[in-house]
Amino acid sequence: MIVVESGEIKNMERAAQRKGTSLATLMEQAGAAVAELAATIITRDKLRKITVFCGNGNNGGDGFVIARFLSLMCDVTVILANGDPRSDLAKLNYNILPDKIKVVDHHENRESCAEIINESDMIIDAIYGIGFHDVLDPYCTELVVFANRSKAVKIAVDIPSGIISDSGEVSGECFHADYTVSFTALKPAHVLYPSMDYCGEVSVAKVGIPKMIVDTCTYAMRTTDEFLEKHPLKHSKKSAHKGSNGTLLSVCGSYGMAGAAILSGEAALRCGVGLLRVALPEYIYPIAAGRLTEAVFLPLEQSAHGLISMRAFDRLQIEIMNNCSAVLLGCGLGQGDDIAELVAALISTTTKPMVLDADGINAITADPTILRTSMAPIIITPHPGEMARLTGKPTIEVQKNRYRTARDFASEYGVTVVLKGANTIIALPDGNVYVNLTGNNGMAKGGSGDVLAGMMASFLSQGMNPDEAAINAVYYHGVLGDKCMEKYSARTMLPSDMIEEMKFVF
Repeated sequence: MIVVESGEIKNMERAAQRKGTSLATLMEQAGAAVAELAATIITRDKLRKITVFCGNGNNGGDGFVIARFLSLMCDVTVILANGDPRSDLAKLNYNILPDKIKVVDHHENRESCAEIINESDMIIDAIYGIGFHDVLDPYCTELVVFANRSKAVKIAVDIPSGIISDSGEVSGECFHADYTVSFTALKPAHVLYPSMDYCGEVSVAKVGIPKMIVDTCTYAMRTTDEFLEKHPLKHSKKSAHKGSNGTLLSVCGSYGMAGAAILSGEAALRCGVGLLRVALPEYIYPIAAGRLTEAVFLPLEQSAHGLISMRAFDRLQIEIMNNCSAVLLGCGLGQGDDIAELVAALISTTTKPMVLDADGINAITADPTILRTSMAPIIITPHPGEMARLTGKPTIEVQKNRYRTARDFASEYGVTVVLKGANTIIALPDGNVYVNLTGNNGMAKGGSGDVLAGMMASFLSQGMNPDEAAINAVYYHGVLGDKCMEKYSARTMLPSDMIEEMKFVF
């Protein structure tokens, strides 16, 4: 699926008009799509009293269409959130509402509206659409607060009122939907947070914009599943051997952080790499070797703090040049001057594609221009805090502008950025951005990122290009998380469970 900003939606609507599709037709089909979902729920749950909040613009016009359709099967009340309709299309659909529909102006009958909301089985929000850029006024805020307290099923039309569509920002009260029907395409607010938490289950309805126009529009993001439909995970040839399935050099782990090297290594092996070579401080070698029985180990000289010493650089450089097809650098690597020097040296001299994770990222936050010195592709996998340190922005600013932050950094430094979090963002150096919709909150545990990094590096070592490796890893990492949540619950699932689940998912 594509994710489209509000300005491009308006462009598509104008293009559809030029092709002969009227805005009245688009509104009728939009209203019908929401009414169809509502009717299914009404029938399933045997609901009787439906309330539709209508604004005074075209989103309110959609609401009038919905009310008209639903009045054929149940009792419908329309609450005017901002007085009488003002747009021509909204007026048109308001004027043809059946007499059986009760219409109440909230400004004039606040107490009556509160009673209606309290008695409703379903509330449909058609106050504001994707053009909203502010905070709700006191009257709309009151309606939304009453609705959110209600036990009624809640459906948002295109986007919940109170959300800024292009950024996902929520500055005040916001309608908390159980379901959202988005028109034509997903909007950024459906896949970014905090707004995504208010959208509930999101579906996309075709409302009459010709497919040719949609296919050629300028989109903000695409979803990972769309990419994978065109680039499915390939199986190795029957004649494959361990050499043809790639060799991954994992430079990970430190005293106290052996688990990061183990989890990333196990994930890499389960994802099909032919040979895993693990370079780690000699002190933790016995711990890791007890778990990673299929790996080859390079115990390295370590510093007094249990970190890989800069004195190991020459050996690592030889390994990268001669004995691997990709490098994983950073999981549990630790932090310090030696590590910063080592990471910078490895980035600037590597001739093999690299995944830079965790402490590998922390090592370059003082000077991310080091990334430009690489002679091979690099994927970085920051969480929001690491992204904040890389960009010099507050974490809250990164979270408010997730896809723009990732896109701009990828373009500026020529790397693939995997900005982790709910609905992980994958930004490519060419400006394309993907958003992942698999995964769940049970994955928010230490070690989950190590599993992701190991998967990604494994795919990279097997010959995938960086965008394929990043997107496949993020997508399947989420699928594994979803499978584990079904089996164990979000509370009890662990990153190691996700590795075990690879046996069945792949």
